[in-house]
Amino acid sequence: MVESIAIFALGLFAWTFAEYVIHGWLGHTLHGVAAALHQVHHRDPHAVFTIGAWLPLAALWTIALVIFGRCPGTILLTGLISGFALYEALHYRIHFRRPLNACERYLRARHLLHHQGAAEKYLGVTSPLWDLIFGTEPSAKRAPRPVAPLTGRTNVRLLVSFHYLRRNPSQG
Repeated sequence: MVESIAIFALGLFAWTFAEYVIHGWLGHTLHGVAAALHQVHHRDPHAVFTIGAWLPLAALWTIALVIFGRCPGTILLTGLISGFALYEALHYRIHFRRPLNACERYLRARHLLHHQGAAEKYLGVTSPLWDLIFGTEPSAKRAPRPVAPLTGRTNVRLLVSFHYLRRNPSQG
């Protein structure tokens, strides 16, 4: 039991590095497909969820559980995917809700600075750890412009929106 908890916690910790790599390197540095998708969020912060990853990750986890059972690798994967789920929830809260505590205020301020002209800095959303290690955490702190939480709908509706599958009547 203790070993399983430690492996799960390692998966959560590994997520923080995966998040930094995905957001920082794939989303901002390498300028590939991930960067183009990430720019949608920078142009429209309502597009807050990485919904294209939800179903593949659920499928991967289910397949791993069916094939390998509750082995250390599956427990590690569960920690990673749980980290991703926590990231999604926190990222939503940062953009759409007022912070509940000092930790949320701190993470919200960092992320808003990232959106407000420091796109190559503050790359960790759930943790500043990798920004500190890789030098993307500015030494001079500045306060973000005050921004009220967003209102309106997020992009989660796209997950259940099948209007794009309907045939166009003009196509016969």
